[in-house]
Amino acid sequence: MTLPMLSGEPQVITVGTELLGEALDAQAVPRVGVDWRPPMPGTAGDLARVLADPRRSGANDRAVARLTSARPQLVGVRPAHEVLDLPGGTFLHAGPPIDWHRASGPMRGALIGAMLLEGLAADAEEAGERLAAGRARLEPCHHHRTVGPMAGVVSRSMWMFEVRDAEHGGTAYCSLNEGLGKVLRYGAYGPEVLERLRWMGEVLGPVLRATLEVTGPLDLRALIAQALQMGDELHNRNRAATSLLARELAPGIVEAAPGHAAEVLRFVNGNDHFFLNAGMAACKVSTDAARGIPGSTMVVAMARNGTDFGVQVSGLGERWFTGPAGVPDGLYLGAYGPADANPDIGDSTITETAGLGGFAMAAAPAIVRFVGGDVSDAMAATRSMYEITLAEHPAYQIPSLDFRGTPVGVDVTLVARTGLLPTVNTGIAGRVAGTGQVGAGLVSPPASAFTAALAALAEAADPGGESGK
Repeated sequence: MTLPMLSGEPQVITVGTELLGEALDAQAVPRVGVDWRPPMPGTAGDLARVLADPRRSGANDRAVARLTSARPQLVGVRPAHEVLDLPGGTFLHAGPPIDWHRASGPMRGALIGAMLLEGLAADAEEAGERLAAGRARLEPCHHHRTVGPMAGVVSRSMWMFEVRDAEHGGTAYCSLNEGLGKVLRYGAYGPEVLERLRWMGEVLGPVLRATLEVTGPLDLRALIAQALQMGDELHNRNRAATSLLARELAPGIVEAAPGHAAEVLRFVNGNDHFFLNAGMAACKVSTDAARGIPGSTMVVAMARNGTDFGVQVSGLGERWFTGPAGVPDGLYLGAYGPADANPDIGDSTITETAGLGGFAMAAAPAIVRFVGGDVSDAMAATRSMYEITLAEHPAYQIPSLDFRGTPVGVDVTLVARTGLLPTVNTGIAGRVAGTGQVGAGLVSPPASAFTAALAALAEAADPGGESGK
């Protein structure tokens, strides 16, 4: 009797390290490569316990269904004191909770600028002294159904995009985008920054509010889906989305505020990132729809404050799990370099949480001109994210991947099992307060945030199904 394995051509499968595979390739030996990675160190016990939780599969199905079925609509533009009930001296910020003494340079700069904008200090020195003395209350944007790019500082007089989920009924908010360069969200607070913010409060916000009263709600889900097909990834490239939004708003702006139409349209047209903040609120209201599902291991928020990177998980309530924020690797403006960069900052990773941004880079090959790398890197980044996500978004599709849905629903267990971390593309803020933007690039979250969340999920696991009895 002849064994087939001895008489036929060998079938070679390589697993793990590529050393053997490369040797076989050099000899033209056909092989099948298996991209296997060991789980993150120290996670085996927690993984086993969480994977044994009988609630997990159904809970994750429900979480993904709620996230991907959300229908975010831009319904209004209103001042923060109206929609967030912010008392004087309370400021929202990006990322997990933090106080002044641990705050990074750009976070401090943005808070100083907000103090000056609200008339709570005569100059930057006094603003810093009052903040250091605890004369202002700092709270995360995420605790108020809000997200903020970069430092994410929100004060009473700032105007906010109001986005409502027409499917599940939630609401989320985000401030209006100032543009690039020396802006408050990057920690700048000079006279030109405050002058622009005052104009946004006196002209831009009221005009947009009146415009939406004319146009009615705008379907952001449809707009995002179209922008993906036009080369945006909706985090660091929003050129198509901003153009689409401007087209939707322009007739209403002219009708609602003819006296200010030219300056408002000029501002929007000159700011390719204008859509970013509306898109962030759309992502926030979508991920919020998936919160609070016992047993779910799906991430519903990723955020950074310039010091810490934090995640929140559907099945773990409002708890934050944090690790140190990393410094992005990317391209720098002018004479700036890595030594000028602050660690990663901002709530804009809500885009990746919802399946956009770094997860959709294959839709936006031109993004590499802004964050570094080449087109193949962008394609590979998106493909790798399918390994740590639970689903493909039914509405957000990528033409270059045969209209495959973007990877969505980061699963803490898949992160731990593969060792892959979410891909994030981001702007880079200067580490010194008042500097502004110094570049853009890619950054990896700290693994410790995900392993800490996994450990908490293991403690909360219900392996015997007692909760269902």
